[in-house]
Amino acid sequence: MFEEIRKAHFGPDEVSIRALAEKYGVHRRTVRQALVSAVPPPRASTERTSPVLGRWIPVIDGWLEADKSAPKKQRHTARRVFQRLVEEHDAEISESTVRRYVAEAKRNRAFGVAQVMVPQSHPLGEEAEVDFGQFSFMLEGVMVEAWMFVMRLSASGRAFHFVSYNQAQEVFIEGHVRAFEHFAGVPTRVRYDNLKTAVVRVLKGRSRIESERFTQLRSHYLFDAFFCLPGVEGAHEKGGVEGEIGRFRRRHFVPLPSVASLVELQALVREGDERDDQRHVEGRRLSVGEHFVLEAPHLRALPLEPFASELVLRARVDTKSRVCVRQNFYSVPVTVMGRKVTVRLGANTVALYDDAHLLATHDRAPGKGREVLVLDHYLETLTHKPGALSGATALASARATGRFGNAHEEFWAGARRHLGDGAGTRALIDVLLLERTMSASLVAEGMARARQFHSYDAAIVAIEARRSLDEVLRPVVVPDSLAHFDRALPSIAHYDSLTGAQ
Repeated sequence: MFEEIRKAHFGPDEVSIRALAEKYGVHRRTVRQALVSAVPPPRASTERTSPVLGRWIPVIDGWLEADKSAPKKQRHTARRVFQRLVEEHDAEISESTVRRYVAEAKRNRAFGVAQVMVPQSHPLGEEAEVDFGQFSFMLEGVMVEAWMFVMRLSASGRAFHFVSYNQAQEVFIEGHVRAFEHFAGVPTRVRYDNLKTAVVRVLKGRSRIESERFTQLRSHYLFDAFFCLPGVEGAHEKGGVEGEIGRFRRRHFVPLPSVASLVELQALVREGDERDDQRHVEGRRLSVGEHFVLEAPHLRALPLEPFASELVLRARVDTKSRVCVRQNFYSVPVTVMGRKVTVRLGANTVALYDDAHLLATHDRAPGKGREVLVLDHYLETLTHKPGALSGATALASARATGRFGNAHEEFWAGARRHLGDGAGTRALIDVLLLERTMSASLVAEGMARARQFHSYDAAIVAIEARRSLDEVLRPVVVPDSLAHFDRALPSIAHYDSLTGAQ
């Protein structure tokens, strides 16, 4: 229209501004704009309302605000915000709308920029990538930092995740063993950066001096190792697992998971791996799980026996019946105090042996200088020193874990009232010793029954515990088909004749 206006006005007929405005049905101001410039002025943009997004803006802003106190790598992405709106609030909103708002909000908050990943293609069963990623979680209300071992198959994108408190060699080795079992096969080659758990020394180019344990692991499963270049130059060479660590952390660890133990957290991680089989890698028609079905036959078969991943150590039991392992203390029965024991250190467990006899198994403790004590290990000593029970660290641990519950507290209080502090505490210790041969729930039932007639004898508790078990098992209904096996109860009356009794 601007072109026609200009041709009509500047042509031989020289049509007036008023006539042009009437002819084209526009204001005279528009005609003057056309005469001044052949390029129309930009349209004025108006501020549009957000009727769909508007009600969710406070929720999104709250999540982004809470991210300021969360670890940098576990903050909300636009996709995670969209997922939470759908999963937790049943919001009917498009992901693109959420993405635009979150991008603008993050620009305003100066949250930083995302890293660019280079897409790659890989033959089925040919390669996997391994790395560790750090994350945080709430352990009994306290924020704890931990590490996640990740192995990702490069072709299908299927990944295995294993959490631990550190990234020591035993975690690195056990992570491989568990990952290969998870995939039910071994890839031909695995990519690594220069982890100290695998590499003793970095040589020129890609040559490395590997650790002895890592060489044994490779020999057992018959896979090749490929080491990326050190530093920034090699960062792109295993971009798949780098991106997987961040994706899994954002998808399953935002908001921070709150658990009572590392075992519970690992169960959540397994559930996350199962759900991730349904996801689609961008640009692929098949899901991760469907793609893995195609890749699985191309993996090398597992050996008949898994690799022994535990690290074997020797340590001496101190005067507090503890063994120091990686700067944390773990209790053993007092009967082995002062002796050297064998420690089989796993990624998340500590197993203690006296020769071939298993003394105790503990969950590994986070950090340093912590004590993991079991009350049962100190009962023989407490029998001779009952006064030490009330302030024992092992008792505090048992209370915290629920192994020393209300039934024990009530029995102990009643025993001290009736027998005195020393004798009452010994009575409780005798009852605790029963839990070595009877279940804790059965002993608790026995304590409750014994207290009903004001008895605090461990023998009575044992009798009542067995009686409660008998009541649960009875009555036993005998089928008619077994009735012919019934016999009369035996009698010993005829033995009186041997003593001459009349």
